[in-house]
Amino acid sequence: MAKKSLSVIKRTRQAAKRRMVNKTKKFKLRKELKKIKSVKEPETLQKSLPDVQKLIDKSVKRGILHKNTAARIKSKLMRKK
Repeated sequence: MAKKSLSVIKRTRQAAKRRMVNKTKKFKLRKELKKIKSVKEPETLQKSLPDVQKLIDKSVKRGILHKNTAARIKSKLMRKK
């Protein structure tokens, strides 16, 4: 079996670390979206909507969500309000 170069080993390690970070951020986003979708009162929705939109925008910036997906999610949330 051929030896792996050090750069390949390092890249594999970095990819695994980044994958875990992205996974946790995506899970947090999904959790917040579920929470806001279950809200019935408009006042509570109005208060928590900016925080969720901020989280969606940050996810796009970090490359976790595609910008069109984020726009679609935000649009659905705005229609609910």
